[in-house]
Amino acid sequence: MKRKGAFLLLMMTVTVLLTSCWSKKELTDLAIVAAVGVDKVEDGRYKLTLQVINPGNVAGGMQGGGGDAQNPPVTVYSVSGKNLAEASRRASSRISRRLYYAHTNLVVVGESLAREDGIEVLMDAFDRDAEFRTTSTLVIANHSTASNLIKTLTPVDKIPANKVLKTLEFTERQWGENVKVSLQDVMKGLQSSKEETVVSGFRMTGNSKQAGKLENIQDSVPEATLRASGIAVLKQGKLVDWLYGKTARGTVWILDKIQETAISIDWEGKKEAITYQTIRQKTDVSAQVKNGHPHISIHARVEGDLSEMEIPIDITNPKVITKIEKSLRKEIEDELKESIKHAQKNKTDILGFGATVHRSRPNEWKEIKSEWSDVYFPKLDVDITVEAYVRRAGLRNKSFLSGLKENQK
Repeated sequence: MKRKGAFLLLMMTVTVLLTSCWSKKELTDLAIVAAVGVDKVEDGRYKLTLQVINPGNVAGGMQGGGGDAQNPPVTVYSVSGKNLAEASRRASSRISRRLYYAHTNLVVVGESLAREDGIEVLMDAFDRDAEFRTTSTLVIANHSTASNLIKTLTPVDKIPANKVLKTLEFTERQWGENVKVSLQDVMKGLQSSKEETVVSGFRMTGNSKQAGKLENIQDSVPEATLRASGIAVLKQGKLVDWLYGKTARGTVWILDKIQETAISIDWEGKKEAITYQTIRQKTDVSAQVKNGHPHISIHARVEGDLSEMEIPIDITNPKVITKIEKSLRKEIEDELKESIKHAQKNKTDILGFGATVHRSRPNEWKEIKSEWSDVYFPKLDVDITVEAYVRRAGLRNKSFLSGLKENQK
């Protein structure tokens, strides 16, 4: 009897301690937010644009079949408020379900808001919310509003937020003129000693009136599309500049975030005659301080393959390969110099040179920190060393064009 009594007491205790389903959230009561856009409207209020997933229209369709082809995969809601918390609460008057931010993986900030007020005023709301993930990707709407990006329907990737994320991921990996950064990365960058950071830009191109219509994803040539566009430069949280092309790639190179890219060089008077595909690269940045003057050294090592030649070249000749490698070194060095020149001109140390000095020479950094952006960084001496190597030439050594040339003789 004593055993039975003890067992009964144990079961009663366990039952009391069980939490059961007190915090349950039924899926049918949730509105899953995939992306959030923030703009500033004329009356000074914040415009919050929410991209909410329609589960029934996405399920199955993401695998190439199923889903409801007659209805959009997402619904977009726009609400305004004095701050983000108020705007989010106001959305309850338009949405029949509780907003669920745990799966939000994209935050878009409109260009005018980023340029005039900056993004620092937004960070506390995202960082304080226990449900919102600071690992969400942040982008700046390039020459556009966040609302326009959020409402654009995209083919292939049913959920537009996924289109933006995958595009950033693949263009960073394949081309190197963009960087994928999270809210957490930006907060760390703005709180660090350099106070400047970079964020990828995204742009809607085409007919904005058609962007949110279902016909936009039913047409083989969509009238409105989303594309990665430039790198936004943030200084003290505000947008101050856009980087494009080789200046953007040079910046990414110095930040040691290049994974793969294609470099074209001239050959015997023909522009961009040879294309080189990088497969491995490493950039090291070091700092020294001599007599109170900082000095930066950059060493970049690149290995890659020849991917295309527009003129017949004998690449079996070691001297030719050496000459190609020399041209590659100069092209890469010019890109790095251009990005440094641009940053120094605008007094924006997005390259992290100040942070490098801080890490390697903390005592000297204390003395020059207050004047770094205006005095030291714009006149900083930077030494660049580039090593470039050709490792492979694809499936053939002898060019197809060389064979044509020989037959014509």
